[in-house]
Amino acid sequence: MNSSVSINKLVKPLVEKLLEDATYLNLGIDSTEGGGKIIDAGINYDGCLESGRLITEICMGGLGRASLNMSSSDKEWPVSIQVHSTDPVISCLASQYAGWSLSFVKEEDNFNALGSGPCRALAQKEELFKDLNYQDKFFSTVVVMEVDRKPPQEIIDKITEDCGISEKNLTVILTPTKSLSGTVQVVGRVLEVGMHKLHEIGFPLDKVIDGFGSAPLPPPAPDFLIGMGRTNDAILYGGTVHLYVDVEDDEAYELAKRLPSCTSSDYGKPFADVFKEYKYDFYKIDKLLFSPAKVIVSTLKTGKTFVEGKLDNDLVTKSFNK
Repeated sequence: MNSSVSINKLVKPLVEKLLEDATYLNLGIDSTEGGGKIIDAGINYDGCLESGRLITEICMGGLGRASLNMSSSDKEWPVSIQVHSTDPVISCLASQYAGWSLSFVKEEDNFNALGSGPCRALAQKEELFKDLNYQDKFFSTVVVMEVDRKPPQEIIDKITEDCGISEKNLTVILTPTKSLSGTVQVVGRVLEVGMHKLHEIGFPLDKVIDGFGSAPLPPPAPDFLIGMGRTNDAILYGGTVHLYVDVEDDEAYELAKRLPSCTSSDYGKPFADVFKEYKYDFYKIDKLLFSPAKVIVSTLKTGKTFVEGKLDNDLVTKSFNK
């Protein structure tokens, strides 16, 4: 983990490319009251797979690479996203994880979103950063929100104040889950999902050296709930993560056993069905479910590899056809 790197500095050229190629990527560009940029990646503009890939790399703080591939092994859902980071702790947990609560209530108008991206490392509003021991400083930043409407100015003011930047140096990227861009960038969190569970079960973060993840891309959904179900199932039942760690064999084996989604009591049904059973209360769902389907852990100390969990292509197909 490189605590001296500035993820906000690293993503600046990626954000500039997204803005420069907006027309080609089917994106809309608007401005905030104070001159910040708002990128519409799926509300009034269609976006595309490539914009989703770029947004995934922005979410990863410039410390990750994402690619789209077509596999011959899965004939029904051959298109997949693959992500890799040489610093998965900072890339996934300090940047990509959607952990910053951004809410505003005004009479009957409520805005609720979870912010992800390198802005989180400037704001330091989450308990998670105490464990990460990482803080960034830079003059510009970017926030990604999975919403289908523009945030009110009050949210923009909160972000700029908490991040300590001028509004003209803020970029907001909006990616509804049901859009092409949103679908790609959510499924592109497959490695982050594994890293977040790894942190939840108490594995030492400084022992994680490298990481790779892959998951199938579902078709875009007709509404938010179906989109959320498909993108979650892509990871829970179709996602694979390979972690390289610097621990003894028994610790690597224990990590591999505890990480896959099949360790959860809620495993085995499409996510949309699980969500409905809990009366759409996200926080009642077993936390252990939020994991990749298959986990591979290789330890650098001995060179041994441990594989646990399994891919469930039938359940992926059931979800993607909902």
